[in-house]
Amino acid sequence: MMEWVEVTAKTIHDAQEQALDRLHVTRDEAEFEVIEEPKAGLFGRVRGEARVRARIKPTPVRPKRDRRQRQRSKNTKRRSTSPAQESKSMNTKEQPERPEVSPQEVADAATAFMSGLATAFGADAQTATEVDGTDIDVRVTGTDIGRLVGPGGRTLAAVQDLARVASQRRLGDHDTRLRIDVGNYRERRRHALEKFVLAVAEQVKDTGETKALEPMNSADRKVVHDALTSVDGVGSRSEGNDPHRRVIISPS
Repeated sequence: MMEWVEVTAKTIHDAQEQALDRLHVTRDEAEFEVIEEPKAGLFGRVRGEARVRARIKPTPVRPKRDRRQRQRSKNTKRRSTSPAQESKSMNTKEQPERPEVSPQEVADAATAFMSGLATAFGADAQTATEVDGTDIDVRVTGTDIGRLVGPGGRTLAAVQDLARVASQRRLGDHDTRLRIDVGNYRERRRHALEKFVLAVAEQVKDTGETKALEPMNSADRKVVHDALTSVDGVGSRSEGNDPHRRVIISPS
């Protein structure tokens, strides 16, 4: 089961948007619980912050029909089928339920996919995998792997989506978070982005003016929100729709 993430922000909506960025999903794919609402103070001013927790909606399990309903359905089917059809259905075995997919199985499938993709790109690559609960990190290192990253990491983002789809086709749906990193690109970008965002936060504090960052993917927006949680005097929220969704940094 996907674990809950907890977020605080000025409003419930902002907290929910930040939670979506952390989970890398859309609003339809998440469920929320409001833990604490902002309180109204004097003259209509708002005191305190909203506190919300969210998680990816678990995959619904199809309920089993009770024995009587199954028997009624079986008898109805027997009366409505011909002898030849009934004989054929008796020889057809019921398909067993698919067992629950473990994070390690997903990691193995993603690793195999990345190894094959690197070979197809003509890269001499090695893969390393780390599984922490439902979080899965697959790191690819080696030579001639730059094409797996692409300008601004756009190819890497597409590769990560392909790895997720490949694992789902092979194993079925699973409640895991899969992250692919090539040549330590994500780590280097995270450090550079954190440094940039902290500088922008200082500008916002000094000038009192709100700053809008360039559109970013959900992973980069999460880095921004996380970096600003330790900065007093500023707040962040996400606005817009992908692929034009961006982070707004404002005085708090």
